[in-house]
Amino acid sequence: MTAIRVLIVDDQDVVRHGLGVILSHQPGIAVVGYAADGQEALQQVAAQRPDVALMDLKMPRMNGIQATRQITRQYPAVKVVVLTTYDADEWVFDAIRAGASGYLLKDSDGGEIVAAVRGAAAGEVRIDPAVAGKVLHEFNRLAGPLGQAPTQLASPDLSQPPLEELTERELSVLQELAQGKTNREIAETLHLAEGTVKNYVSSIIDKLHANDRTQAAILALKLGLVTLE
Repeated sequence: MTAIRVLIVDDQDVVRHGLGVILSHQPGIAVVGYAADGQEALQQVAAQRPDVALMDLKMPRMNGIQATRQITRQYPAVKVVVLTTYDADEWVFDAIRAGASGYLLKDSDGGEIVAAVRGAAAGEVRIDPAVAGKVLHEFNRLAGPLGQAPTQLASPDLSQPPLEELTERELSVLQELAQGKTNREIAETLHLAEGTVKNYVSSIIDKLHANDRTQAAILALKLGLVTLE
């Protein structure tokens, strides 16, 4: 099995190398480069073509939001996982809009970071519960009355989600998805096969007219289908 290639982007040397130690000791993960700001990150992505970029937000020259936006546009195969101390609403929301595939705070433990990297490489999204709360707050601030989409984020039509079509099992899966869990973690929690969970997630996204897991989670929180634990 090919190792997941990871680029670590952070302006603090101790953080970069601390993350490098954690990730490089994980089976199936290879740290292929480091960058101290967004400009270096773009250069490293072009040179190393990592599978996942672990991205800080507040950095000199080019911040993580700007770098994430350029990476996801120019290199759509590269997944960006935001890892930052900044949980202010505007930072988190901008990260989502920029196309990040994961949203973690730096107080996350090593296991959570590793899981986020593996999940991103597998096409999954991990949302830290604290970050998900910030996302919901910003979504509510930008959104108008129920049925009116926010002006700054492409969003499904809130007036048309066929809520009656969500089965009890789909609602259970959606609840776990909104906690930022991967398909594997949802499968373990609900005692289902991982492939079955994947199918449920696809069905949920379709029924909510969402573009991806993150948007489905945000919409579910907005409509009160799930709660943050």
